[in-house]
Amino acid sequence: MTFQPDVTTAPRQGMLARYRDVTFSSLGTRNYRLYFIGQGISLCGTWMQMVAQSWLVWVLTHSGAMLGTVAALQFLPVLLLAPYGGLLADRFSKRRLLFVTQSAAAVLAIGLGTLYAGGALKLWMLFVFAVTLGTINALDNPTRQSFVHELAGPEDIKNAVTLNSLEVNLSRVVGPAIAGLIIARVGLAPCFFFNGFSFVAVLVCLALMRSSELHRGARVPAARGQLAEGFRYVRSSPVILVVLVMMTIVGTLTYEFQVTLTMMAGATFRGTAGTYALLTSTMGVGAVVGGLTIAGRGKATIGALVASAFAFGVSTLLLAVAPSLLLAVVAMLLVGACSIAYTSLTNTILQLESAPTMRGRVMSLWTMAFLGSTLVGAPLVGWVGQRFDPRWAIGIGGVAALVAAGIGLIAIRSAEEGGRSLAPIGTPLLAEKEDFV
Repeated sequence: MTFQPDVTTAPRQGMLARYRDVTFSSLGTRNYRLYFIGQGISLCGTWMQMVAQSWLVWVLTHSGAMLGTVAALQFLPVLLLAPYGGLLADRFSKRRLLFVTQSAAAVLAIGLGTLYAGGALKLWMLFVFAVTLGTINALDNPTRQSFVHELAGPEDIKNAVTLNSLEVNLSRVVGPAIAGLIIARVGLAPCFFFNGFSFVAVLVCLALMRSSELHRGARVPAARGQLAEGFRYVRSSPVILVVLVMMTIVGTLTYEFQVTLTMMAGATFRGTAGTYALLTSTMGVGAVVGGLTIAGRGKATIGALVASAFAFGVSTLLLAVAPSLLLAVVAMLLVGACSIAYTSLTNTILQLESAPTMRGRVMSLWTMAFLGSTLVGAPLVGWVGQRFDPRWAIGIGGVAALVAAGIGLIAIRSAEEGGRSLAPIGTPLLAEKEDFV
């Protein structure tokens, strides 16, 4: 008997294979694959420490304002120093800079765990650790963001950025889930230790990369006025400027989940660290599903960014009014999916639009808008949540995302009326109508 292929399933299998190849195309590059593996292990540790640290502050103070203060102290150096970090990323080897920053973060996490395990950790020490970690991140974050382009190249940058965001959110599922179990059974200290030793995976993967396969641009020689040059460059680019303004608004008031979810878990639902871990992990599940959906689809356009900001705002408002923990969990799935769409689009548009010699400085401003804005947003939403209700703090974030969407839409309309273009390089001014559906 001769085998006859099932003609009804063959096209379907071909479509699945094509979807798989497109969705994970950047993983075909050896250097990016190594980076992806190392970051996946390290990010799980990062989320474990974030859960442990937030819950430790809540247990010590039961204060939303104090949660916001610790978060703000961690991001104060990012706001002040990220432009210098971006300039260093443009001047020096990004790979070597990451060796330094990742090693420093490892030492810091192990030190924090040692102090807590020994019973010597005080609240003021958490303040010092937060500022120190923020200083490391001010250099590390713009370097990592711009390094992705060197790893994947211009053809796969959108896919690489999306998979990077997907990995962050997958670790948001795994890390908090493990942290919740460990905290309940053992305590907080192992979360800090795991994070410290997880950086070893990143260092090993960086060492295994092939320098000859990196897509390096020309390094920027040291000269006076280069920080100011970066700001002038952003001001002269309508696309970059609009994206950064939108990101600043959303980063300041919407992306304060480290504060708002802790308060919602502890105050609104009278839960434990496990409740906080559940909400955080669920957001990660939604982001993973959303990331897999968009990784191989669509173009990075301002129209798509506006649509994702609008969806992010609506889903966040649904979370704010969720009457029960079960419905809050459902809302967090939507928040996660919309969140990854928004962050990956902002990141991709900026990387594609930036000149290679400016990419580090542009991504440092993205870091300031995304992370540094927590300096203002975290204490504010923490105070609102404590003074009124955590739901109000979350609701403010939802409104902020809608305002950002409105600003993006106004910028598009103004550009159209003036006969100008807000299209990122190689993309149409407005994405097709599907972007707004």
